[in-house]
Amino acid sequence: MKPTGKSYLELLREFQRRLEVAGKPAVESRWILGHAARLGEKELTTRLMQPVPVDVEEAAWGLLNLRLSGHPLQLLLGEAEFYGLRLKVERGVLIPRPETEGLVEQALVHLPSDAPARVLDIGTGSGAIALAVKAMRPQATVWATDINPKALRLARENALRLGLEVSFLEAPFTANLTGLDLIISNPPYLPDSYREEAPPELAYEDTSALYAGPEGLDVARALLPQAWEALQPGGWLWLELAPENIYTLLAEAAAQGWREARVLYDLAQRPRYLSAQKPAQAAAELEDEKAGLAGLEQELTQQPQQKPR
Repeated sequence: MKPTGKSYLELLREFQRRLEVAGKPAVESRWILGHAARLGEKELTTRLMQPVPVDVEEAAWGLLNLRLSGHPLQLLLGEAEFYGLRLKVERGVLIPRPETEGLVEQALVHLPSDAPARVLDIGTGSGAIALAVKAMRPQATVWATDINPKALRLARENALRLGLEVSFLEAPFTANLTGLDLIISNPPYLPDSYREEAPPELAYEDTSALYAGPEGLDVARALLPQAWEALQPGGWLWLELAPENIYTLLAEAAAQGWREARVLYDLAQRPRYLSAQKPAQAAAELEDEKAGLAGLEQELTQQPQQKPR
């Protein structure tokens, strides 16, 4: 392999300049060049003053040009990091995003670290949420659903690579599961009108995992009653939504009887996460009603029979 004469440092600076002009983070230059050279961060740093082999430079320029044309960086690298896990990603499947890490972090508060729990991730995509929950709560039994066969194949592959046991089901919403302690989901929440202004990167992902009707709430609305049926009394629902529509669904959830319905903010201080609890007293009230009826029946049977006049 003939060296080009340019050092890794010189090529990095050229890539940084082009990325900045395109409005993209300059740090991506290190990931692109490192991927082309098959070098880790530390290895790349130690070779900054060395010349770049011709084939490496050609590969790096190819990756850079794809990135500048709108190709998602994660797809160029073939993987994305999510909650400390390295996940394989593919075109046609939703790419895990940093905002969703916040959803996992918030929801974990409701899952004991030293006791079993039943958890469902709806619309799992690459398996990011389900696998992160299982990694952080090993004693939990975790299911994940999706209607995209390609996504489920990828999610199962990620689970196998990470050695995490999650049951993946090809089904919409809750797959008729019941008695769950927690349901978590990053459903599609972009309004259809956003397609006209969406960045080119979104064209590489599963559109059914992005867009959900005029308000972006078609899927989340349909999810509410199904989650209610699947959760046990006292169970929690956690959703990631858009700042533009999250308060609309919050009001609807409260009107439908969900308790503790509230909105939490992401790291950029945008309203992003909705949490709601299925009332725990529902079961208690039912038991009280049954006990009351049984007591009344017993009282009636113990009353002395009066003779008809």
